[in-house]
Amino acid sequence: MVFGSYKDQTIIGKFLSLFSGNSSTVFVMLAGMGIALMTNRNEYSNEEKIQLRNTILKRAFFLFLAGLLLNLIWPADILHFYGCYMFIIAFTIFYDKSYFLKFATLSILIFHFLIFIIPYETGWYLEKFQYKDFYTINGFIRNTFYNGWNSIFPWIAYFFLGMFLGRLNWTEIKVQLIMFLIGLSLYLTVNIIQIVSQHISIPQDLSEFINADYLPPFLPFMLSTFGFGLMLISGFMYLGNKIGGSQFAKNFASTGQMTLTHYVSHVTIGMMIFSILAGKDLSKDLTLQQPTEPLYVLLFSIAYFVFSYYFSKLWTKKFKNGPLETLMRKISG
Repeated sequence: MVFGSYKDQTIIGKFLSLFSGNSSTVFVMLAGMGIALMTNRNEYSNEEKIQLRNTILKRAFFLFLAGLLLNLIWPADILHFYGCYMFIIAFTIFYDKSYFLKFATLSILIFHFLIFIIPYETGWYLEKFQYKDFYTINGFIRNTFYNGWNSIFPWIAYFFLGMFLGRLNWTEIKVQLIMFLIGLSLYLTVNIIQIVSQHISIPQDLSEFINADYLPPFLPFMLSTFGFGLMLISGFMYLGNKIGGSQFAKNFASTGQMTLTHYVSHVTIGMMIFSILAGKDLSKDLTLQQPTEPLYVLLFSIAYFVFSYYFSKLWTKKFKNGPLETLMRKISG
């Protein structure tokens, strides 16, 4: 929606709005699952624990620096936040999975406590989605821990939830069904409350709390996106158990395993290509330029995904990991 408008009320516009928040939250949850699967043995020696923790810390450092560099051209970067999540996660990876849900709850509570201390809009120019003092010590700390695009509080809750999910036995249909139903219940409950709130008289503050979308990530937004993520992950786990051996599924998995490469390429190469096609000037404020029709945004997104799919398919014929994934592994081990 960078080139479009989040206020677009057409059918396609509303469809694209489903990915506002949901895509990023699923992204973080899957990263948590990946870390959990990486450390999912029943027993580790102390030496093995230290080695795994050091590997995660090195990757956290890599993502943090890579994200800060990317932030120079893409202010909504999530990679440096990933680095922060993983730094914290590195010291909790061998806890029982029940603790991950407790940590997730705690991070949400901390965020909502901070709301009463620091006005959420501090540092923001929300009309243009610009963070004014990011490159100052106070601004950077505030943005990183509290009110950035994907700040540690509460966003690390998605990572912890992903780690909890990664410790479940997804080969069991019962697990898939329970997680899907929990997700469906959360998603429907929040959305029904949001719809009802728009048709009854309630205090403005309460209405803003219920209907907030991404900024700020209040509890209803988080519960809704938790639900969406659980449904999506459960659905693909079911499909994976059914068709995981097919060549298409293997190629699809290769695309997912190159997420870092595709993320960086789509916010650099992808955005440059689309800006040319859409007649946008990336050197100027996009909020002051005419929004692109949602149909064109959707078509380009599909085309870019197809390109990413075939690129991954060809790349993995010669290489085990994607370009940036390979670089990260060489640095972190």
